[in-house]
Amino acid sequence: MNAHGKLRKLLTLLLAAAMVLSLSACGGGGSTGGGESGGSGGSAALEVKIWDNVQLPGLRQIAEEWTAQSGIPVNIQVVTWDDYWTLLEAGASGGQLPDVFWMHSNNAQMYMENNKLLNLSPYIEASDTIDLANYYEGITALYSLDGKQYAIPKDHDTIALLYNKTLFDAAGVDYPTNDWTWEDYYEAGKAITEAGKDASPRFYGAAMNTTNDQDGYFNIIYDYGGYVISEDHKSSGWDNPNTRAAMEFVGRLNTDVFAPQTLTAENGTDGLFTNDLAAMITQGSWMIRSFYDHDNSANFAWAMLPYYDANGNGQAEAEERCSLYNGLGWAASADTKNPDAAWSLIEWFGSREMQLKQSELGVTMAAYEGCSDAFVNAFPGMDISPFLQVEQEGTLIFRPYSKYTSRWSNQYQQELVAAWQDPSVMDSVLDNLAAEMNDLLARE
Repeated sequence: MNAHGKLRKLLTLLLAAAMVLSLSACGGGGSTGGGESGGSGGSAALEVKIWDNVQLPGLRQIAEEWTAQSGIPVNIQVVTWDDYWTLLEAGASGGQLPDVFWMHSNNAQMYMENNKLLNLSPYIEASDTIDLANYYEGITALYSLDGKQYAIPKDHDTIALLYNKTLFDAAGVDYPTNDWTWEDYYEAGKAITEAGKDASPRFYGAAMNTTNDQDGYFNIIYDYGGYVISEDHKSSGWDNPNTRAAMEFVGRLNTDVFAPQTLTAENGTDGLFTNDLAAMITQGSWMIRSFYDHDNSANFAWAMLPYYDANGNGQAEAEERCSLYNGLGWAASADTKNPDAAWSLIEWFGSREMQLKQSELGVTMAAYEGCSDAFVNAFPGMDISPFLQVEQEGTLIFRPYSKYTSRWSNQYQQELVAAWQDPSVMDSVLDNLAAEMNDLLARE
């Protein structure tokens, strides 16, 4: 049964449940920077919270199709990333979580273990639409605890290399190719930085920040055979020899290629890139729309991430090229006043039909395997195929996480600044990070 058929089957139940509720009973808070989908109507609206304004138009369109058949309005409210988690934390404490909202690998374990999310397993078992085997395994596993599923995978993302043709041309350096190694990246970036010394304003070969973990140096670490956290999520990999080798390479990049950290902190990597001050950045597929809509987008192009040539043969093998990936999940509050309606909306978003639509609209790549090919065609004039190509020619590594990811991620993002500014202290910083992270993990 397709998404439309399943929705019709539940329509009577949902409308009956909705009519006994008032709009205020759903806890409709004010938006801090987004919009709303659906009208007030005569049925209680579902409150939905997300943090990405770029995705709002496409998700609104998908939600409105559900509303047209269910009769239940959907208020999608966009909250900035930092405020989003503050809002959810307050809501979890006070019993005022939104009906439906996004979950992320940073915080999912904590919300699941504290019984703040609706257990979706009974709904999944009764569903003709949702089969968890159809989604990326790492994302499905992330939102599962003790045999219960607490979120349906929403999307998946990969990382690619974004380059500014204007600066490559100014430096007389050939554009990146899908055959680039990380050493090729280093040499091209170094040449561009050298050429930029006499320019006004000065420009650099690349930019990266300590906060660019999944979309930056994590890919180098795993390419080199290192890791950030062990597979059992119990120990740190910052002192692993391969991780050290990767971070030593990052130290070379900071010395010879990257824009200074003070400049990066002031402008951000995206700002340096779009203002022709940095020739390369690594970026996630969730950011494509922002660069596609930029006034200078004709000068921007994508390539697959470089690879670590471990065998020294100049030919990339699958294990030598990797991209970290992550995936959001559609979750519902354990205390929602209308769990059946919340599930129906989540089921709608997670259906194959709507996952395809999400890709076609250029919202994000799908979490439903085999539904992301259309995403490539959502940006006419810009070739974004490297984001999907890396899945065929490389290895996907799920973003490192644990129960309290934010505790140790905030730690390394802050403490690596010293090593970015002075690569000679990289080893000692990594030793400290490993010890501190192991201590935090032991307390989880």
